[in-house]
Amino acid sequence: MKYTVTATEGGLVKADILVRFFNKKEMKRDAAKVLAALGIVAAPDGDFKASAGETAILYRQASGKAASRVLLAGIGEGKSVEDFRKAADAAARKAVDMHLGVLALDCSSIGDWAKQSGLKPDELTATLVEGVLYGAYRFESLKSGKLDKEEKKSNKPKNLEELVLAGCGDRLEAIEKGAGKGMIVGDCQNRARDLVNLPGNHLSAEALAGAAIEAGKRGGFEVTVFDKKRITELGMGGLLAVNKGSEEPPTFTILDYKPKGKAKKTVALVGKGVTFDSGGISLKPAQGMDEMKSDMSGAAAVIATVEAAASLGLPLRVIGLVPATDNMPSGSAQKPGDVITTMSGITVEVGNTDAEGRLILADALTYAKKEYDPDVIVDLATLTGACIVALGHSVAGLFSNDDKLAESIFEAGQSSGEKVWRLPLWEEYDELIKSDVADVHNTGGRGAGTITAAKFLQKFIDGHKRWAHIDIAGPAFPAKSGSKTPGGTGFGVRLVLDLLKSWS
Repeated sequence: MKYTVTATEGGLVKADILVRFFNKKEMKRDAAKVLAALGIVAAPDGDFKASAGETAILYRQASGKAASRVLLAGIGEGKSVEDFRKAADAAARKAVDMHLGVLALDCSSIGDWAKQSGLKPDELTATLVEGVLYGAYRFESLKSGKLDKEEKKSNKPKNLEELVLAGCGDRLEAIEKGAGKGMIVGDCQNRARDLVNLPGNHLSAEALAGAAIEAGKRGGFEVTVFDKKRITELGMGGLLAVNKGSEEPPTFTILDYKPKGKAKKTVALVGKGVTFDSGGISLKPAQGMDEMKSDMSGAAAVIATVEAAASLGLPLRVIGLVPATDNMPSGSAQKPGDVITTMSGITVEVGNTDAEGRLILADALTYAKKEYDPDVIVDLATLTGACIVALGHSVAGLFSNDDKLAESIFEAGQSSGEKVWRLPLWEEYDELIKSDVADVHNTGGRGAGTITAAKFLQKFIDGHKRWAHIDIAGPAFPAKSGSKTPGGTGFGVRLVLDLLKSWS
């Protein structure tokens, strides 16, 4: 999607639909005057209260090529960044549903909105643009179009083609700056969604590594891919064990963004890259197994985040580590009861082959600490169904051995709208993953499943003092749980970027 920033008033720009944002007070006080200035006499439906994300469409007699449709988008109180993101998301979603190509946002009040929300005009603009890109997203790359005869006849655009930010006035420079940043973040998050939405027959471990290479070309950073031979030489027993049942080879991908000048911090991001999870010998139930194509959401988020950090020029060194394989049952697959040796030398009793993500992450965490010893390590993974039981589909589970880091991630969750909630890492939970035959067991029983998974990962950070684990099982792919747009959400991209920006 291309974008244009202009000082021209919203009511005069060429567009298919013009979005005018209202908070609840403005709706009561100023709506009639604002709408009259746009040539609209009819008032919106009385049910429109300008709640965040609420929309209503009105029509006007537009002259020339100016928009005849005006979409009122509610921003609630207009005091939180999430109010604006919801409004922009809803507006774009509506425009796409109506097959409109050009969407204009009236930004004439952005100075007032910035004061209300406590954000700078460029930050608020970035949020609006991110919201538009998020709401406009549709995954249709695998559709042939052969059945869409009526749609072809209508000659209407399938998606938004242009975003116009109008009425910028003397805020033009700040809005241009914010729009550029918003486009980077929004595009990267949508690329993560594309990867998550690809089915297993279209996304192998090697294809995921290829996506990382393409991200490196766009972002201008180095990408290295280890093949199975190199993975074996490194002794990554966790990744190799999960891959034993597969006909596709595993990969281990390293994305390394180095800023110009001295980096303020070195941050390692580790993403779980299970491209399809059948559960292995501990086979999952058939119902819902199709959604297990999303078990590489952590990897997708890491790839997209590193690309965005590079494109934004953040003054941090950001290293992405992606262990990737599928988890399949076969005659060669690992078996419950097997004991494997990880890269760290720690032995693991595999009680359940469906607890595979922690095995590949174990090797990646070991590699991160051994090879880079970064200031911070953060891993993202669709790790446990237990986290969904605990927190639902809207919130990710957060674990950390550093209170300050945990607080920073929580605050990034609030600002990005990708919320997290911290759970404990108390020593009592270590008892649940003790093994009689190995150093550690890969499952801890039914109780506290998301916590014992985190405790397992903690054993592979080799004493690192600033580590966090984010279990994104719920919000990464809430396809059948009330999500407005089915499929991958790209959860984690905005969250981690806001965290990185706080250190910049």
